[in-house]
Amino acid sequence: MSDLSSNTAGDAMLTGRIALCVSYNGGAYFGWQSQPNGLSCVQGKLEHALSQIANHPVAVICAGRTDKYVHATYQIVHFETTSKRSERSWVFGCNANLPSDISVSWVRCVDDSFHARFSAFSRRYNYFIYNHPIRPAHFVTEQTWCHLPLDAGMMNQAAQALLGKHDFSSFRAVGCQSKSPVRTITQIGVKRYGHMLLLDVTGNAFLHHMVRNIAGVLIAIGSGQQAIEWCAEVLSKKDRCEGGVTASPNGLYLVDVGYPESYSLPKTLGAPSFAQAMIAPSLVEDLESGSSMWDIAIRDRS
Repeated sequence: MSDLSSNTAGDAMLTGRIALCVSYNGGAYFGWQSQPNGLSCVQGKLEHALSQIANHPVAVICAGRTDKYVHATYQIVHFETTSKRSERSWVFGCNANLPSDISVSWVRCVDDSFHARFSAFSRRYNYFIYNHPIRPAHFVTEQTWCHLPLDAGMMNQAAQALLGKHDFSSFRAVGCQSKSPVRTITQIGVKRYGHMLLLDVTGNAFLHHMVRNIAGVLIAIGSGQQAIEWCAEVLSKKDRCEGGVTASPNGLYLVDVGYPESYSLPKTLGAPSFAQAMIAPSLVEDLESGSSMWDIAIRDRS
């Protein structure tokens, strides 16, 4: 993937198949996918904005559909257009036509082999848990609150049973429409940052409610309601009824999608903006050091 200096919106003219990165706060939306009943969804807002800039109807395909109230910092879509616009026009034009809780980060021309969903080989999710006896007044949709003391070490240890390729039937929603419950988790961990716990998980793909169901199991373990071994036991049962409570969608973010290097898509900073300084200050500094990220803000001042 290219460095952060290529994330700025330049003057290159784009048309044909275009890849785009969008971030959003899902708290006001009924998920990513547009629905026939007219409920407010992220896809519809983005397609409307793109259609305004392209001056023709635009339909997008995403890397992974997020559920009601779930957020994203690195949702990737692709779309087709016959219009020719600059990178800057696509980015700023879209954002001018989007609500304040949805933002386009960058656009890139890609060849016809690129598909936002099928070209992706991994997805990464972060789940933030504010662990404090008093409920928070701020960021109430951006984090889940747990008033019981949680042992992050126990949660992290239990989570390692999920690594690898497994039948995740115990962690899929009853209404999940996926043809197979088999998925592969390549990394998973739980770490504490003061009163905040972060569940960080990467896999080839995820079932409906899978991350939230994993979070629910780990919270039960971290609070002492279940033993560390319970996570492995739930997995082995291959039965959703054994999996306990589905955790809240608040605090869940799609933070990265992996694609082959050949597509040269910009990197992600991963965590949502409010948490970047908390969990990855060195990453932010490394990516921004010497880059032209701020050119996008200051170029018109000269």
